[in-house]
Amino acid sequence: MNADNTWFCDSDLEDRFPAWTRGNAADVFPDPFSPLGQWLVLREGMAPALRNAYITIGALDYDEFVEPYRPDLFKIFGGYPYNPLTLTRILGARMPGASPEMIDQAFFDERDEVPPYEHADWHDSDVHEARLGASLGWAMSATELPDLDEDRELARQLRESRPDLSTARDAALIARARAMMGHLQQVFESAMTVSSLSALGTGAIAAICDALGDPTMGIRLLAGIEVDSAAPSHAMWDLGRAAAASPSVSAAFEAGPDEVLDRLRADGGADTTTWLADFDKFLHDHGFRGQNEYDLRAPSWELRPRIALAAIDLMRRSDESQAPKVRAEASVAERDRIAADIRAKIAGDAETAGTFEAALQSAQLFLAGRERAKTNTVRVINEARVALYEYGRRLVERGVIDDVQKLFMVTDTELDKLRHHPETMTDLIDQRWAQYQKLFEVEPVFVVNKVVPGLDEMTRRDAKSVSAAGVGAVLQGSAGSGGTATGRARIIRDAADPMGLEPGDVLIAPQTDPSWVPLMVPAAAVVVNVGAQGSHAMIVSRELGIPCVVSVANGTDIIPDGAMVTVDGNAGTVTIDSLD
Repeated sequence: MNADNTWFCDSDLEDRFPAWTRGNAADVFPDPFSPLGQWLVLREGMAPALRNAYITIGALDYDEFVEPYRPDLFKIFGGYPYNPLTLTRILGARMPGASPEMIDQAFFDERDEVPPYEHADWHDSDVHEARLGASLGWAMSATELPDLDEDRELARQLRESRPDLSTARDAALIARARAMMGHLQQVFESAMTVSSLSALGTGAIAAICDALGDPTMGIRLLAGIEVDSAAPSHAMWDLGRAAAASPSVSAAFEAGPDEVLDRLRADGGADTTTWLADFDKFLHDHGFRGQNEYDLRAPSWELRPRIALAAIDLMRRSDESQAPKVRAEASVAERDRIAADIRAKIAGDAETAGTFEAALQSAQLFLAGRERAKTNTVRVINEARVALYEYGRRLVERGVIDDVQKLFMVTDTELDKLRHHPETMTDLIDQRWAQYQKLFEVEPVFVVNKVVPGLDEMTRRDAKSVSAAGVGAVLQGSAGSGGTATGRARIIRDAADPMGLEPGDVLIAPQTDPSWVPLMVPAAAVVVNVGAQGSHAMIVSRELGIPCVVSVANGTDIIPDGAMVTVDGNAGTVTIDSLD
């Protein structure tokens, strides 16, 4: 293919694993991935971890992977990361009681362009079916996930033991970033192990609820499971309440989020000093979060606090009834009521009753585990990020580059050359940066199958033509979190720029990752363009007790900004009520 029609980091395809998808990837990889992020995070950290996880649960053997010593399991096309569709379907083909189609439903969006599963003889394996059967037995009986607790402690210790990066040598900064990849392999293997088995309990619950005639009960049963990704929103809420209670802190916010910290530091009063200390603790504990947080290039909250401050300001202006704790308590009460109702209905069927209890325990444990594992993962990634940002800051100071983020246009193999001979890399970095910016202008194809797409096959975002929905239109998505809410639709395409979103609005987003959670707290409901059964938006909306509809195709383009809409999280619909 013409080199001008691809990004220099784009992947090749192998016959063994021909199909790749953006399904369930847009949540965690919303933007083009930086070259350095690809080389370190995806290739050195996450891909070997996914290989190891599949071997651990019994899905594949080491030698069944292509180049197993360094597998390419998160491919890049047009600069965007893709999930391994063929590989994941093999999990379904070999798993007892499952199928590739069930895996599609559990992990990926249901889209017309997704190709049907293509069977190959090597996919059939009695040995792996038996191994997976043992893993499924464990998943349905486990009462704790100690590996995730161990990984959480590791990630915390990496933060607590972080050296003073401002005094570290350049070589030490690069070495620390690289050293994090070994830790990333460990925590992401746990993440993929848990994720691969997380659909078992939810699937069994869905089957029971369907048989009882109310599939919406399955959604409402999975609320209030105390996911780690919701923890920052609780801390932000407390900071917002403290700001609302202090005239001096509120005054600093009223002038806008861009210079809040400067205004607070200049004030010097007791309230502002206390609030700043609390905010510093928040950044220490939760500053690893941020938009596109798997990519080293993307700044976390500790590197760009404005993102967190904008969300805190929203909570400062919110009604007390929107407190995460209040909403969570209501959703937990509803969950417990539904569970009691189901138990009463199946009391005479011992087998179904036993399956229900095991499935409920498994679903709650493994869905919460998925979010804990993701949190552990991004904590580790951030330790590499902050070291590289410090190195990039020095390169800006020395005149090598004019933007810290340009550092991430080099590959890992080029880092040492950049350190020793920076003058030989500047033109190449600028050239790549210009090309990289253009990748944001295209929308990646949803599925790559057997043929590598060129950039000219991807739709330019400014050329996309979608008609806005009119009054009375009912948009169908997938049920994500139960309940019904009416509010004004606000289209927010970037969690870093939530201007216009007010408490009580309906948040309409292209996708969500944990950096969006603080914006979900004051929202009446959430609507997302993409998402499958276990998507982040679903899990967190249930935790926060707000209605959510996912997989509303082109929702951010079809739903008029400012329209009054009704979101039915049970039916998976969004109704345009008025265009006032």
